[in-house]
Amino acid sequence: MTQTAAILGGGVIGGGWAARFLLSGWNVNIYDPDPEAERKIGEVLANARRSLPSLFETDLPAEGKLSFGTNLEAVVKDASWIQESVPERLELKQQILAQVQAVCDSNAVLASSTSGFKPSQLQKLLDNPAQLIVAHPFNPVYLLPLVELVGDIHTVTIAKTVLVDLGMFPLHVRKEIDAHIADRFLEAVWREALWLIKDGIATTGEIDDAIRFGFGLRWAQMGLVETYRVAGGESGMAHFLAQFGPALKWPWTKLMDVPELTDELINLIADQSDDQSGNHSIRQLERIRDDNLVGILRALKTRNWGAGEILNLHDRQLRPEHTAPENKPFVSIKRSIPIDWIDYNGHMNESRYGQVFSDAADAIMEYIGADQAYIESGLSYFTVETRIRYLDETKAGERIYVNTRVLNADGKKLKLLHEMHHVDGRLLATGEQMLIHVDLNSRRACLPQTEVLAKSEQLAAAHKRLPKPDYLS
Repeated sequence: MTQTAAILGGGVIGGGWAARFLLSGWNVNIYDPDPEAERKIGEVLANARRSLPSLFETDLPAEGKLSFGTNLEAVVKDASWIQESVPERLELKQQILAQVQAVCDSNAVLASSTSGFKPSQLQKLLDNPAQLIVAHPFNPVYLLPLVELVGDIHTVTIAKTVLVDLGMFPLHVRKEIDAHIADRFLEAVWREALWLIKDGIATTGEIDDAIRFGFGLRWAQMGLVETYRVAGGESGMAHFLAQFGPALKWPWTKLMDVPELTDELINLIADQSDDQSGNHSIRQLERIRDDNLVGILRALKTRNWGAGEILNLHDRQLRPEHTAPENKPFVSIKRSIPIDWIDYNGHMNESRYGQVFSDAADAIMEYIGADQAYIESGLSYFTVETRIRYLDETKAGERIYVNTRVLNADGKKLKLLHEMHHVDGRLLATGEQMLIHVDLNSRRACLPQTEVLAKSEQLAAAHKRLPKPDYLS
């Protein structure tokens, strides 16, 4: 049965939550009195549909149903997850959370996106305070995995399971504190940035350049403490602290103070920021941001590091179990085309067709038993020849599937035929692939293990009964 999430407030964060749930197969009900809410969320969803599938090597679940409502009880009644994302005003949040708890399922997770308030503050008007937790995400919610969870351990435990199923990384904050963990770091950086601008030391653009060309890249994959541990060299963190610890007493920063946000300072920051962003609209900037994040996150996937490890875990959760039905090709791949596979002509680079067919062969390998454990035992298949035909364009975000058939399984030799289709059925490309079974220790051809060869021969016999394509020699 499809689960339902209720999103209260359809702004930047609420819209991001809606996209994350909807594209993960949940039904989503949205409550927002803003007459522009449906348009705004539609634009957020358009960006999410373009970028989120790019992170994974298999299809996301079919989208759930999206609906908008003005009756609060109707919106939350069937929801198992209720996410409050209304403006950051304590009394407003307290009032709407009390109204929701009075009419929602007592077993539903009731969560607030607040970036600063503690659960104990939000629970003031609630009959059952333990139902309400903080689930603080990061923008864009549909791409960034981190969610800070604060509150009752039982509710947090339930929330963790849901968030992992959404491909997110729940971080349990051990004790409640204003602004949780991450925003306290951000506030410190923001305070220092305000002083640098006010004192005429740096512009908004120069501050951003200092981050995005320097330590921001390190933080993206290793965080703060581990970055400094590496900076300590072979002697590690102890050496780093001994070397740089005394600097903590120097009056470098102004973290305990903040400049007054006068009209003059506000206008200065706003003008510099407008100049910095050029002629890009907000929606264009969001797409640029999303494309860059997809590239960084996919790079981390290849190393199975940081946020990339979370994405690989979710990929394994999404991957369907392969079957080999009688009288049908083997469906080896179902996925969307990632943004970073597109070349200067606006379509998928030819090298990526080879990757698709290589991934399709890996699916066959896994099915016949030549999987990671088999490779670790010292045996594998090597590709020795590939012939690819490019028949139609493939563009970013398009959904494809690959039908693979075993043309021949003759001892050491395994010949595959891959046909890549658009989800509408159009044939986009074909690939013929010859593989040889190899002993990884001697690096020479050898016979597969009996079980692997038997499964290969079984597929070849089944696929031989399929009609032969006209283009095969």
